[in-house]
Amino acid sequence: MSCPVNELPRSSKYRSSPDEQVSAQEREQLTRRLNEAFTAGKLTQDDYSARLDELYAAQRLGDLVPVVESLPAVQSYSEPAMVQQTGAQQPGELSVASSNGSRMTVALVGGIAAIVIILVILLLVLL
Repeated sequence: MSCPVNELPRSSKYRSSPDEQVSAQEREQLTRRLNEAFTAGKLTQDDYSARLDELYAAQRLGDLVPVVESLPAVQSYSEPAMVQQTGAQQPGELSVASSNGSRMTVALVGGIAAIVIILVILLLVLL
């Protein structure tokens, strides 16, 4: 999946500051991303080697576009706690109901039933 230059977000430093010098930190970060993509099988050996060559030959951020295009995006957010998977179950599998939830449901249904019965008795007495 190739991401052409004009599809990089405007906020991308490769697009917004193409004439800025490439820092050592930038090279390290991109080397890590390339290593991860290669290890995950998203890059072939030839593509990986070519991108590393381009990375270390680049002088300006704009020169790095061929290196970063089609690399997986860097996650810039944390997963919300309510959607994090903590158990051994796969997403979509049903879990066993907790006993606290069952007790609360029984108490709630019992309470509503008692109120309905009392209201019916009061209506019968008043009519």
